[in-house]
Amino acid sequence: MGLMEISKRNGSTEIYMPEKVVVSAVKCGASYEIARAVASSLSERTEATMKSSEIREYVLTELRSKGAASAADSWEAYDKEKKSRS
Repeated sequence: MGLMEISKRNGSTEIYMPEKVVVSAVKCGASYEIARAVASSLSERTEATMKSSEIREYVLTELRSKGAASAADSWEAYDKEKKSRS
């Protein structure tokens, strides 16, 4: 399988790095094991390119399905605060 690219809101692209998902999820309160599982499942997807917004929704859904709803809520709260400052 090739490397998946992330299409960002500003129009740029970057290679998907699972570590970014793991670090972000752990910072929001998910356990390392859950964060790793979410990043790993995302790595297994077959799309060549995903929008950053699609990745965000996927990660939030996965966190909630794995019992880390509070981490997903924290992630959303951070995003909302960050975007209101932009």
